[in-house]
Amino acid sequence: MERRDLQIFLTLCDELHFGRTAERLHVSQARVSQTIKQLERRIGTALFDRTSRRVSLTPVGERLRDDVRPAYEMIEAGVARAVAAGRGMAEPLRVGFTSPLAGELVMAAATAYREQHPAAGEVLLHETALSDPLGPLRDGTLDLVLAQFPVMEDDLRTGPVLISDTRVLAVSTRHPLAGRSWAAYEDLATDKVLTLSGALPAYWLDHLIPPTTPAGRPVERGQEAATRQELLTLVGAGRGIHPTAAHEARYYARPNVSYVPFCDAPPLEYGLVWRACTETSRVRAFADAAENVVRRHDGPTNVCSDCR
Repeated sequence: MERRDLQIFLTLCDELHFGRTAERLHVSQARVSQTIKQLERRIGTALFDRTSRRVSLTPVGERLRDDVRPAYEMIEAGVARAVAAGRGMAEPLRVGFTSPLAGELVMAAATAYREQHPAAGEVLLHETALSDPLGPLRDGTLDLVLAQFPVMEDDLRTGPVLISDTRVLAVSTRHPLAGRSWAAYEDLATDKVLTLSGALPAYWLDHLIPPTTPAGRPVERGQEAATRQELLTLVGAGRGIHPTAAHEARYYARPNVSYVPFCDAPPLEYGLVWRACTETSRVRAFADAAENVVRRHDGPTNVCSDCR
């Protein structure tokens, strides 16, 4: 029996319907019928009972199914492992994330990746430092990072937006803005804005903390922080304010920090980033899996609301 014959036979055993079997295997219904007839002639007896209303296995068909399925699955698994190894899929994939929600999406993408590529290697997850999210890519520690955009580096490539979230302003509960239902971009000029230290591109920081308000008032940057915990400690102590993504209010709730929604700020967006020189089949497959996860949530904005 040819491998394709076995595939058609076993799929028909599962579906018990010639039309659905043809659709599942992307062949014509005539091809399915012809293959089964040839198998029955070769074996010398019917494998299926067919009526106008139903298809069922004969006792011989049931025995053949039970005998050949384990061997067929072993062959398929072996071929998949060989293909994966040939394409580099069998190697572990190291994926970083820069925020808790990004971490949740990476975990969901890892599950989808392994489901779509059973012979692929393990997906190893790592949180990257707030002060240097792209460094582990460049030194080869990670293969991909789900990072906050924009990323405009000649040696790096980016995928589509996977998370889009509204911005909020983190302030001390004693701050005058803490009692308001919303904040405006102009409010950034009313206090020092805590910033981040480390190897962060200037354009990235300017996107997070604009140098001026829409009216042209200068935004004064205050003390630098290397970690979120350090940043929120400074906010809670009244050392300054800081704009961030709305989903972080869930993960970093503190009794002395309030998160005030912006009414006029563009969203913060996140997507996968990888080195241009290492765009392997594994990297592309994982990026596709992440896009599929977002598609199931009806778009990047809904990923935030569905994961909360």
